[in-house]
Amino acid sequence: MSTSDYSIIFMKIMGSLALLIYGMKVMSEALQKMAGSQLRHILGAMTTNRFTGMLTGTFITCAVQSSSATTVMTVSFVNAGLLTLAQAISVIMGANIGTTLTAWIMSLGFNVDLTLVVFPAFFIGIILIYSKKRRYIGDFLFGIAFLFFALVLLSSAGKSLDLEHNPDAIQFFSSFDRNSHLTILIFLLIGTLITCIVQSSAAVMAITILLCSTGVLPIYLGIALVMGENIGTTATANLAALGANTQARRAAFAHLLFNVFGVIWVMCLFYPFVNFVCRLVGYDPVNDTLPAAQKAALLPIVLAMFHTCFNVCNTTVLIWFIPQMERVACWAIKVKANKEEEDFRLRFIHSGIMKTPELSVLEASKEIHSYAERTHRMFGMVRDLLTTKEDAAFDKLYERIEKYEGISDNMEVEIAKYLDQVSDAHLSDDTKEKVRDMLREITEIESIGDSCFNIARTIKRKRTIKEEFTEAQYDSINQMFELTDDALTQMNTVLVKHKCDVDVTRTFTIENEINNYRAQLRTRNINDVNEHKYTYTVGTLYMDIIQECEKLGDFIVNVVEARMCIRK
Repeated sequence: MSTSDYSIIFMKIMGSLALLIYGMKVMSEALQKMAGSQLRHILGAMTTNRFTGMLTGTFITCAVQSSSATTVMTVSFVNAGLLTLAQAISVIMGANIGTTLTAWIMSLGFNVDLTLVVFPAFFIGIILIYSKKRRYIGDFLFGIAFLFFALVLLSSAGKSLDLEHNPDAIQFFSSFDRNSHLTILIFLLIGTLITCIVQSSAAVMAITILLCSTGVLPIYLGIALVMGENIGTTATANLAALGANTQARRAAFAHLLFNVFGVIWVMCLFYPFVNFVCRLVGYDPVNDTLPAAQKAALLPIVLAMFHTCFNVCNTTVLIWFIPQMERVACWAIKVKANKEEEDFRLRFIHSGIMKTPELSVLEASKEIHSYAERTHRMFGMVRDLLTTKEDAAFDKLYERIEKYEGISDNMEVEIAKYLDQVSDAHLSDDTKEKVRDMLREITEIESIGDSCFNIARTIKRKRTIKEEFTEAQYDSINQMFELTDDALTQMNTVLVKHKCDVDVTRTFTIENEINNYRAQLRTRNINDVNEHKYTYTVGTLYMDIIQECEKLGDFIVNVVEARMCIRK
């Protein structure tokens, strides 16, 4: 073949891989949309012990066809404190088993002519996409059709290359000693590197199956690439955990630790273990006498079988050592001493990591709760500012509150931008409603931060003009602060708990108490100024604080109402 022919075939392979990755993405997102929040509820509820956690991870990964989605979801749950590190490790083990289903799907694609299935799937899929009630099923059919069509194109491209009769390709792979552990290690590292770069173990698995099925890549080297894929696929979770808290980074590290340990013990028993797996499907890698056609059909199944046996055996061994893995992860990633949390940092939303829209909405929801907790801490600083007497301590605390105000503004902008990006994706109607309500939440939470800063400025203005409140005014302000703090506590409870577990009427009761108390203090303030108990200026500053607390209560009610709309 000429150079131009090879170029065309190479571009066909690259395009097929792109189509395969896109098909996997569309199929995974469609399955997650069909499942809705049920997958998240299952992940949170069915992890009571290591075995149920492992089975849960397996089930979810088989359902969404993406171990990366399951692992990133698990890391975000650890980050939010919804899963312990031990629970997360068991779920990740299950995810590694669940992802082996993808290899079996691909081995089917290389052994069966799927053309007759692909085109009807496209046709039925487009009809369902344009029907509102069944469009997610249509998305799923489109995704799986793209996946199978990509496998058909890859198989066709492999046959066009005719590698089994290409002396250069045969000589290249023959130059490696397949009986050397060093060669196995080199191909393992190649598989790891390629998977880290393309961020898709499915694509690397497809290439491995293609090379092995043509007969140019010995099965031992192909299996080494598969082992490298298992390590490389952990990069997604570790990247997602870079900006997360310590426990989440430990969960991602445990994922890497799990796969690395598995590779180490398989390397020690490599040839006996691989020979055993090969014989399970009727292939003898030592005395290879099968015809080329039969061998091409059998080798993809060998790779899928090895992938399954590797992960099942690894889980069977390591599931008994989860506490030890937890200790190693804690030893490797320690909590930073004197950790500074004053700087602006989103805890759950991370840019640059490709996630599904449904998972992105979950992360945004947890980021909003973190945002609300930060404004609650800001209000606590304002309460302390009122009673701070020393100038240096007052100025330092005021600067801290001012910094929190800047953080509050930045968080509103960043979360809004993130939700705007998510809303550009193809979302379910329920999720679109959630995004709108979340945008309302962050607007109201930012207003809470503004009110806190307004109170702090009023306190500073009182200090600058050297005026002082009476003891009765201090008592009234502290009582109003107590009611407001209760309202903020209740708001954070609503943001984190399920609708059925929260008494929402408590929020409205507190708001009524704040309104009534504000009206009572306003009337009393007019009388006290008329009776010359304090100056008009002091009375104005005093009522400014009371009025801001009342506004703050209104914003809290708006946040709670928006969140309850999300949970309808």
